[in-house]
Amino acid sequence: MSAVFASLIPTFLIIATGWLARATNFVDEQQWGGLERVTYTIFFPALIVDTLSRADLASVPVLGVGGALAGAILLMALAALALRPLLERRLGIDGPSFTSIFQGATRWNTFIGLAVAGSLFGQRGIALIAVAIAAMVPLLNLMAFYVFIRYAGRPRQSPYDILRSFVTNPFIWSCALGLALNLLAPPLPKPLAMFIEMTGRAALAAGLLVVGAGLDVRRLARPGPAHFLAAALKLLVLPATAVVLARLAGVTGDDLTVTVVASSVPSASAAYVLARQMGGNAPLMAEILTLQTLLAMVSMPLLIAFL
Repeated sequence: MSAVFASLIPTFLIIATGWLARATNFVDEQQWGGLERVTYTIFFPALIVDTLSRADLASVPVLGVGGALAGAILLMALAALALRPLLERRLGIDGPSFTSIFQGATRWNTFIGLAVAGSLFGQRGIALIAVAIAAMVPLLNLMAFYVFIRYAGRPRQSPYDILRSFVTNPFIWSCALGLALNLLAPPLPKPLAMFIEMTGRAALAAGLLVVGAGLDVRRLARPGPAHFLAAALKLLVLPATAVVLARLAGVTGDDLTVTVVASSVPSASAAYVLARQMGGNAPLMAEILTLQTLLAMVSMPLLIAFL
């Protein structure tokens, strides 16, 4: 337990630094937007390409970890959709609000996952999180499109628009490029490899600062059932489901711990941006993200230690 807490403390200290810099207006709104964009489109893809291109994929349980996480997300999505009529009937949760619950229950914050797994297990942990990204991100984007079109009144997307959104998503193309370099290409020239590595080093700290800057505790003055439902599904039910599936697939030891890390992180800040763009309940999404990030400071070390 002490090792888990020791690995998480630096992560959450960086998040707290981002929150403090935002709360004191030391870094203004426009600057945060620029940092988030650079991290999302440059730093993070460089880290994924560097990690996957050099990873010894034969030594990690790609199918076990990736399959368990994808399976857990599918089961969680089906459970959320099954709860939809009850939530509307008993709690008065409308379509746009349901999209926020759905995203809160299924999406995951890759920045926190990478930082924690890297702190615990070094390059092997980062490689496994990269495997998780390759397994989860395309599936999550596809499900998000469906939910927004179905429940938020979003106009239907053409197949071309959907394909373009997948191809241009930095998470997806960086995974594809990293895997292609790993499987098909010889080692990169040293200057190019160093460029990618140095760029990727900035991803974790910058990403965690952005997560902290997005926290707004004032939004949690009166949390309701929707907030706690999304938090329970994401921070408790999803990790437990992923662990069961991973054990059935024969995943053990440190690899199982990385599975817990990937499934127990709070939802992604990109969920708020998507809610704004596609007609979801963006204020509720922001409140869910804040609550989950704060609760994860307690739930993550407990789940990592005991699951």
